Amino acid sequence: MPQMMPLSWLMLFSFFSIMFMLFNSMNYFSYIPIKSLTEKKMINMKIMNWKW
Repeated sequence: MPQMMPLSWLMLFSFFSIMFMLFNSMNYFSYIPIKSLTEKKMINMKIMNWKW
């Protein structure tokens, strides 16, 4: 198999970098926080002190 020329490596790197950035930005900006969850009371948790 012939070795790829450096320009192809650069193009592959740029392509995957751009796709990675697009994927992350789409996930970041498509997140919609739910207000009903923030308005609910905090879950009551029992504090357990472990004594070893």
